[in-house]
Amino acid sequence: MKKITLILLALVGLFTSCSNDDDSTTNSDPQVVAPATYSFERNGQSTISYGGQTTRIMMGQEFINALKDETLSEAQIDAMFAHVEGNASFSNPDLNASNKSIRSKTAASSDYFSANTTDANAIKADFDSWIAAQVNDVYPNWNTNAVSGVAGQIQEAGGGSIRYVNEKGLEYNQAVNKALIGALMVDQMLNNYLSTSVLDAGENRANNDAEILAEGKNYTTMEHKWDEAFGYLYGTDNAEVPMLEADSFLNKYLSKVDSDEDFTGIASNIYNAFKLGRAAIVAKEYTVRDQQANIIRKEVSKIIAIRAIYYLQQGKIAMNGGNQAGAFHDLSEGFGFIYSLQFTRQPNSDDPYFTKIEVDTMISELMEGNGFWDVSNETLDAISQDIADVFGISMVEAAS
Repeated sequence: MKKITLILLALVGLFTSCSNDDDSTTNSDPQVVAPATYSFERNGQSTISYGGQTTRIMMGQEFINALKDETLSEAQIDAMFAHVEGNASFSNPDLNASNKSIRSKTAASSDYFSANTTDANAIKADFDSWIAAQVNDVYPNWNTNAVSGVAGQIQEAGGGSIRYVNEKGLEYNQAVNKALIGALMVDQMLNNYLSTSVLDAGENRANNDAEILAEGKNYTTMEHKWDEAFGYLYGTDNAEVPMLEADSFLNKYLSKVDSDEDFTGIASNIYNAFKLGRAAIVAKEYTVRDQQANIIRKEVSKIIAIRAIYYLQQGKIAMNGGNQAGAFHDLSEGFGFIYSLQFTRQPNSDDPYFTKIEVDTMISELMEGNGFWDVSNETLDAISQDIADVFGISMVEAAS
């Protein structure tokens, strides 16, 4: 488990939150000082709250695990994705009692989807169709050997793990897992809770200036919105001493990117930006707040790009080495991360790094014909290079 200690975080500095990139934005007001850890209090009590995010991450974990249980029905898995308060959708009674659901926050950000219900509905329909296909196409062939055009099981070389794939070699549980990182965690963080349309909605700024608290709470609404963004990354982690890999979503893959020596420091960059942005809200310095939001947008988006490239290239290596099942597993993860690119956010912009149309085109290229059974090295390299070029990163470094 990748550990990020307070010592390493402190070395980055309390006065600035910066990226390794030359064009990153730093703290424009040195009087705004971030605390050593993500810890904020008012009248001796914590002002931090992101329970809804923790709940959805935990729901997501059970949902993803359910996609690997061939005894479950489509209705049972749908019930986890679109939970209704009080229904026994999960093994955890606290989740069953919750009024939260995964589906309600999938492709549901203020900036990207409040006025774009066509794409929002299409994305939700993708998840619905993947659930249906797993149950209706893959589960019935659970004990059938997969071949091109036929869903079933396929074992990794050397007696390794058995993968369960559709007729094109796609492992749905992996694709859905990684697609949900973008459609839920990244979209809600970058395009909703860190957005000025949410942070400054209604009287939020005036109330924050006057320290008028949300009814019955110890925080202002603006403080809470920022914390909710934080929660989609650290919701099941230790907010004051992040350990990472605490869940199967964004937290896990931040750890994997940060552990790559080519991208070491991205975890502290994001954590420090969250701290400084929250401190800026307390100090009522909104320019600094928005600078940190842009850092988070850039760095979190980079996680998605790096892992998309990584899995496409690892899939190519496995395929060339004769490990077809291993290749399908990697390429399915790559599929999900490519899908997540449409939820990324360029700093100082209202635009993703890749549009939905561009993402759909890449997915179509991957799945053309017999899909992963005969996808070419040239296709995997071309998609990888396109992603690297748009993000300004090295394909070779991301692939390792």
